[in-house]
Amino acid sequence: MNLSGPILDHHSMPAAHSHIDPPAGCRLCARLVEFRKKCAIAEPNWFNGAVPSFGDSHTARVLIVGLAPGLQGANKTGRAFTGDQSGELLFATLREFGFLEGTYGGHSKDGLHLIDTMITNAVRCVPPANRPTAAEVNTCRQFLVGSMQSLSHLQIVVALGRVAHDSIVTAVGLRKSGNKFAHGARHELGNGHVLFDSYHCSRYNINTGRLTTSMFHDVFRAVRTELD
Repeated sequence: MNLSGPILDHHSMPAAHSHIDPPAGCRLCARLVEFRKKCAIAEPNWFNGAVPSFGDSHTARVLIVGLAPGLQGANKTGRAFTGDQSGELLFATLREFGFLEGTYGGHSKDGLHLIDTMITNAVRCVPPANRPTAAEVNTCRQFLVGSMQSLSHLQIVVALGRVAHDSIVTAVGLRKSGNKFAHGARHELGNGHVLFDSYHCSRYNINTGRLTTSMFHDVFRAVRTELD
């Protein structure tokens, strides 16, 4: 592919990929629908739906893409990365580097305001054992493409984890073999857009030391430098 071409041009994708967010009751993936139903029976007061993107599509220059809603995080609260340990590190880091105003309270009514940033997931519904299938990632990619298309000022995409990285690379028509995931890596997506990789800020990665606060900060320091 010619990397100088309009990879993220708003008119270059099929019309079916124009959706930014699925409806909360999205029924595209039978396994995820069934799991959501079980969650709703166990916890009827939780969100238990396809979680929308969080941020302002009119101003965002940065799109952060995670894996999927956490069972007791976004699936509970209805806001990406909100309610579990992954959000604590992510939102603290965004505040540190000027991408957030307000104080993270672990719920969707805490008044957080993202600056220059939108947050979404590669898969919008909570998957069993936090592991979406390849088919589910492929099905949900239309909403990732829609989110990317909606950001007229988009400059940087941040992939939190390999699944998000691979879906982004596929979404823009590049080869995964030539754009391999690595923490701290920087990839040219073409048309002036850049992809930065980070290990996911999951509880497992944090608790095992695979990802430290310093490592995570290094990625967003690079993002801030690229923007400025």
